[in-house]
Order: sequence, then structure tokens, then C-alpha cells
Amino acid sequence: MPPTNAPAPVIDSNEPPPRGAESEFSTDFTQHSIPYSDILSGGPPKDGIPAVDVPKYVPISEADEWLKPIEPVISIEVDGQARAYPLQILMWHEIVNDTLNGEPLTVTFCPLCNTAIAFKRSVNGQVLDFGTTGRLRFSNLIMYDRQTESWWQQATGDAIVGELLGTQLEYYPATIVSWESFKAEYPDGDVLSRDTGHGRNYGRNPYFGYDDINNTPFLYKGTPTPNQLTAVARVLTIDLNGETVAYPYTVLEEVHVVNDTVGGEDVVVFWQAGVASALDSSEVATGRDVGTGASFLRNVEDQALTFMYDGTVIKDEETNSTWSIFGEAIDGELKGTQLSPVISINHFWFSWAAFKPETRIYQP
Repeated sequence: MPPTNAPAPVIDSNEPPPRGAESEFSTDFTQHSIPYSDILSGGPPKDGIPAVDVPKYVPISEADEWLKPIEPVISIEVDGQARAYPLQILMWHEIVNDTLNGEPLTVTFCPLCNTAIAFKRSVNGQVLDFGTTGRLRFSNLIMYDRQTESWWQQATGDAIVGELLGTQLEYYPATIVSWESFKAEYPDGDVLSRDTGHGRNYGRNPYFGYDDINNTPFLYKGTPTPNQLTAVARVLTIDLNGETVAYPYTVLEEVHVVNDTVGGEDVVVFWQAGVASALDSSEVATGRDVGTGASFLRNVEDQALTFMYDGTVIKDEETNSTWSIFGEAIDGELKGTQLSPVISINHFWFSWAAFKPETRIYQP
């Protein structure tokens, strides 16, 4: 979705802004589309969780010294240039303001919601830089841009407070994969460096045990919609042409492949084992294997392919070609063919349900 300046409702402009916000921000707090009572302090002040504003990079050979094979990284590719953003770094900073192959991007991760999302940060011809407000809504990170100090909801990418109220950031495809998968797919890629300018215990998980299925979300003010999923159930979500769907990881792990139609588009969801949870163990690299999912349009040359899992690999029924988690045919008649990515985002169910209660939960 491209950035827009669609009118957003301004509600009760006389409602006081969140406590302490006016002393920290120059935001126009008379403009807001959500009740300020929904916003809670997460503890740290403005920029108390510092964004990475001057990112540095290292080659795969160097990162291989401190990244383990099944450790989770955010994989992003721009016109053939790929970069890995290790979650062991992102969980301490939550935002990286970057430019990849000429494309200004902000790469974000909210540990409390398990949401790794990349956005284009050019809005109306201006490149924005983002930081953390120290506030949460439905336990989700609220960002701010340093140019107008408008506040943005990380889960949805829309400005909810301030001058840019109603603006929607454009998503950029980003997938959580294992370090092993990334370096195999992109041997010439690079990696966000641990040299961030901030001293942090990278590799340690400050949210030890947070993704326990019985866990209660931190500072979550809301109730998940009455469905069969628990609050911190992992889901891969698609919001396409007005339809929203959540694919539970428990289902994906069983079937490995889902052929579906969302918003009138033929899509496929792939699942692959071998990716550690960043939020399980005290060390990111030793988290339990939760796997990962990715989604794509399943049309190749005007033909909608039907995909299946043969017990070992993913293949399409039409040509018997073999496909990777990156949506690339790696063997068979269609070898070298790349499926078009569909924006899909990992969430804990409570987070997605809070913002998209109308969601269809996929059931086989």
C-alpha cells in the first residue's frame, strides 16, 4: 500500500495527551485518531530504546562468527541486493533507519508483539527518520518521526497522532528466516553490524519466556476476539484488497503449504522448520524451533499454480518444480522462477486481533 494522506477522524481534541508527552515531544496533540486512554507508557522515555540511525554492515563471513544456523534474521532484498537484520540486535533497538540499494527503509521489530515489519520511509517526497516514543498501544510499539514528531503505530504503519495524521506508510516485503537460509540464498548479501554505537548484550534475550503460549501480554489493554486462538499464538497475517487472514503456525506446521485466495488474489503460504524463537530462551540462538512462514502470489505466466508438500520439499502440481521459502523455484521445469511476494507479517494473535478483529482465521 503506498503512502496516503487520507482524512483520519480527529476524536475529542480536548482530551489531554498521554502523561509527560508534551514535555518530551513537539507533536500536535490536538490531532489524533485514537483515544489517548489507549496509550500506555512502556517504561522507557522517548528514545529510551535507541533506534539504529547510522547502521553499519559486515559480510556474511564475519557475521558467521556470532550468528548461529537457526538464529532468526529479517531478510530484505531490494533489486538483487539483500541484507539480514538479526533479531538479536533489533530486539534491543526496535528500529533501524536504513537505505538498501537506494531505497530508504525503516526496519522495525516489536518484541512484545513479535512483529518484524519494514516500511518505505519516503512520504510525500520527504525521507523520515523514526524513533521510539516509549509508549505502547495494545502492547504494540508506537514510533515517531523526527521531522514532524507525528506518532505511528508499528503494527499498522499509520500515523495516529500529529501533523501527518492519516498517512499510511508503504510496507516493504520482509521475512523472518534462519541465518542458515539467508546466507545460502544470498551468499553476497551483508548483515547489520553489532557495532551500533550502543553497548548492548547482543545475543541475550531480555524477554526470556515471553512467548510461552500461556503468557499474558505485557500492558495489553484489550481482549482478543472470541476465537479459538490463545493470546500469544503465532500467526502469519495477510491484509490484501480489503480482506484479512491469519494463518496459525500450528496449522502451517502440519500442512507446510496453504493454497488460498485473499482479496480476490491467488496466494500461497509456505512454512519451513528450522528457525529459532527469539523470545523463548535466555539466548536468542537457543530458542525452540518455531519455523517460519512466507507468502506469495501463486500465478506464473497467467497460470495459478497449486502447491503441495511431499513430506520433504514444496512442489507445484503443474510442473513438479521444487520451491524454497524465498518463493524461488530451485529445481525442475520452472527453476529460476521467482514468485511475487505478498506482504505478510508475523504476529502474536492478540496483537493482530486488536487491530484487525474482522480477520478470517484459516482452517484447513
